Amino acid sequence: MNSSVVMETSLNSLPVRRGKVRDIYDLGDQLLLVSTDRISAFDWVLPTGIPDKGRVLTQASAFWFDWLREPNHLLTTDIEEVELPEGIDRAPLAGRSMLVRKTQVVPIECVVRGYLSGSGWVEYQRNGAVCGIKLPTGLKESDRLPEPIFTPATKEESGHDQNISFERMVELVGPEMSEELRERSLGIYKRGAEYALQRGIIIADTKFEWGRVDDELILIDEVLTPDSSRFWPADSYAPGRGQPSYDKQFVRDWLTACGWDKNSAPPALPADVVSRTREMYIEAYERLTGLSFPWK
Repeated sequence: MNSSVVMETSLNSLPVRRGKVRDIYDLGDQLLLVSTDRISAFDWVLPTGIPDKGRVLTQASAFWFDWLREPNHLLTTDIEEVELPEGIDRAPLAGRSMLVRKTQVVPIECVVRGYLSGSGWVEYQRNGAVCGIKLPTGLKESDRLPEPIFTPATKEESGHDQNISFERMVELVGPEMSEELRERSLGIYKRGAEYALQRGIIIADTKFEWGRVDDELILIDEVLTPDSSRFWPADSYAPGRGQPSYDKQFVRDWLTACGWDKNSAPPALPADVVSRTREMYIEAYERLTGLSFPWK
């Protein structure tokens, strides 16, 4: 491992807003999204970063934006093409930055589930439905659903996004936008999941974010990455249990096993968990794209 961890960036006097993973710089009618190596779990940002994680997220998103050919906000991932104030060191930004169009963000997480896992599995055990969508009885954890389902959630500034029904989504953003977001999100998931399966990866579920430019809805933020999706190796898939994963489930499992109460400040990750997580993120990128990760 020859990369240092980038936990936070600072670009002189440029206005910045920091999310759990991204540092977002306001450049007027454009934004510079810098994916750091921060990793979050259970609504906490952990004190330990994963080297190159931000680069995996950025490069994977760039691949999908290009492959999907869906209208999106990406302008360039080449930091040398971005106009920045004099004296800024661009080296730490390389590979982890996206210059994007500024949009009016739709306040809904557009979640698509093709398999029964996570909060969907928890809800199904309770009432046989997920976000108000009744499912067949007798399903097991990780079962493939008869058809992918659209299960929106609210976008929360802090804490966990809250699952909502489609009817509640209509109340929040209106019927026309809700229908378009559902149709387009399901379509993108189906195309991406079919492609990924050919590369040996099951995309169990994912979330999309959308923004408006004038009257057009475009895809924004990250797309089909190990942070926004559950990636399972297809060759070891077996319903009825939790699955091995290329995403941050490995970190969640360690945090749960170590006895952390999830209410106090989280512990630092040990070196072997950091190394293994980095390897899984990079392997997911390489399997999906067919490309070698440049910062290996």
